[in-house]
Amino acid sequence: MGSGTVITDTDGHRVPITVTVGEHRPATAGADGSAPDGGPATDGGPAPGVNPAAGDGPAPGAGSAPAPRIGIRLTPPTGELVWSCSPEAARELAAALVRAAEEAENAATGRPVTVEAGELRRGDVRDGDRAMTVESARTDGSTVHVTWKSGAGRSWTQAYAADAAITLKRRLPGSR
Repeated sequence: MGSGTVITDTDGHRVPITVTVGEHRPATAGADGSAPDGGPATDGGPAPGVNPAAGDGPAPGAGSAPAPRIGIRLTPPTGELVWSCSPEAARELAAALVRAAEEAENAATGRPVTVEAGELRRGDVRDGDRAMTVESARTDGSTVHVTWKSGAGRSWTQAYAADAAITLKRRLPGSR
């Protein structure tokens, strides 16, 4: 992902995000030699709250080399936030973000839009009682062959006149 991704905070301020690969959990200790949570500083063992069995820190018997980490740095106007996680946790976060994005896109966005069959594109969702999403649309002269996918995962192809009106519940931004 790298640099360049920007989100906004609750006040609408831009918050740049940087994601890095291969960062390791830093060894930290307070001025008095204690860890940030007040306990003893780490001495090569897992840091407090680290579960090696879940992919955090080194695997048992792997020596002192720490497991690779995914670094996430948010830079809001008020300061900087830095997090790191295991690759497994990063995948779980990515999956949760994808699910949330799909849910947001599937939310009713007002009135349906009607387009000609020749303008259908992958990701368009047909308006109706059952979810049907365009997998592909291919024009063959004055006929458009649309492959639909149901919410249950079944696919089928239907032919339409290129100028047939199709009512959509949702249309993703972009071009065909």
